[in-house]
Amino acid sequence: GVTRLLLTRIPFFKEIIVSSFSCDSCSWSNTEIQSAGRIQEQGVRYVLAVTSRQDMNREVVKTDCASARIPELDFEIPAFSQKGVLTTIEGIIDRAVAGLEQDQPTRRATDGEVARKIDEFIGKLRQLKEVNSPFTFILDDPSGNSFVENPHAPQRDEALAVTHYRRSPQQSAMLGLEVDVKPPDAAEDLRDEVLQFNTNCPECNAPASTNMKLVQIPHFKEVIIMATNCDSCGHRTNEVKSGGAIESQGTRITLRITDPSDMTRDILKSETCSVEIPELEFELGMGALGGKFTTLEGLLKDIRDLVEKNPFTLGDSSTPSRTGKLQEFIGKLQEVNGKTKAHFIMDDPAGNSYLQNVYAPEEDPELSVQHYERTFEQNEELGLNDMKTEGYEPEAASGR
Repeated sequence: GVTRLLLTRIPFFKEIIVSSFSCDSCSWSNTEIQSAGRIQEQGVRYVLAVTSRQDMNREVVKTDCASARIPELDFEIPAFSQKGVLTTIEGIIDRAVAGLEQDQPTRRATDGEVARKIDEFIGKLRQLKEVNSPFTFILDDPSGNSFVENPHAPQRDEALAVTHYRRSPQQSAMLGLEVDVKPPDAAEDLRDEVLQFNTNCPECNAPASTNMKLVQIPHFKEVIIMATNCDSCGHRTNEVKSGGAIESQGTRITLRITDPSDMTRDILKSETCSVEIPELEFELGMGALGGKFTTLEGLLKDIRDLVEKNPFTLGDSSTPSRTGKLQEFIGKLQEVNGKTKAHFIMDDPAGNSYLQNVYAPEEDPELSVQHYERTFEQNEELGLNDMKTEGYEPEAASGR
C-alpha cells in the first residue's frame, strides 16, 4: 500500500501531521493524525453542549492519549483505545458505532443477550446524531494536543468550555514522561495529619492527650491548633500558636461592628495580642485568654466568662460597688451583637493575629489594618532586644 503524509496547520490551534494509507489490492484505507509539536505543559479538557446539527459538524482532533465521554449515555472511549484522528463529532460517534458493530455477528451466535443490549446502545448512539435532545461531549487529553473547533473564533463560544489543568503523576507516567519523585515534605505531612502527644490535665493533673493540627488560614498564614481532652474530669481546652516567625512590624486591626453578621467573622488572637473596645472602656491585655482561633462572638463570650468566673470580681471577695459596675459591663458586652455599634480593636506587636475580611481579596470597608514599628518596650516584652540572629557564630568562636 501507499502512505501519504501531510503537514498542515489548524486555525487557532497548532500544526498536525495527517497520514493516509490506501491499499489497491483490497481497497482498504485508513487515516490517522499525529501532533507535530511537543507534549504541552498542561492537559486540556473540552466540554461541549451539543444542541443542534451544526454542532455535529465541528472539527475534532483526538490524539491517541485522549478520552472522549458522553455522560448522558454513560459512554466513554478510553485513552489509547483508538488511533489519533481528525474528524467531527459525528465522525467520532460513527467510529464508535463501527467498533461496536464489528463483533456483533459473533456475539449473536454465542451470547444473544449481550448482543441485544449492544444493539440497543448502538441505537441510542445513532439517535444522538439527530440531536433530538441536547447532550454533552467531553474530550480530555493529558497531553494538551487535542482540539474541538470553535466556529465563532476568535470570539468566545458559549457552548464550549475549555479547561487547562496540571497533569497528575499517573497521567505523566502514562504519557511516558519522567516524573520527578520528590522526597515527602515534613510540612506537607503535618498539614494532612493530626499529631497526638501525652500530657497532664491542667485541672486534675490526670494523664490526658493533646491533639495538634497545622492549619492554613486563607489570606493569612499557618497556625497550630492544640486541643486537650481529659477523660477523668471532662476538662476540655484549646489553644492556638502561630506557625510562623514574629513579623517585622506590629499589627493593629480595627473592626467597626455594624451588623449581626460581623459576629460570625473568624478571629485568630495570638497570646501576644491585646483587645480593646473603646465604647465600653474595656481593654484586655496580652497573655489573657492565651491564643484563640474562634469567631468574634466566641471571643466576646470567652471575655464574659473570664469576668464572671473570677472570684475576685464577682465572687465573695468582691465589693458591692465593683460587682455593680461589672454587672453593668457584662450587660453592655452582651449588647455588642451587631445591633449596638462598637469598635473592636486587636493590637498585636508580633503581627500574628488575624480578623477575617469577608470581602477578601477586595478591601473591607468596615475593617482597617495598620502596620507599625514596634517600640523598644514592646521588643523588650517580646524578648527581641537581646536576641541576636546574625553574626553570633564568629563571636562565640573567638570567645572560646
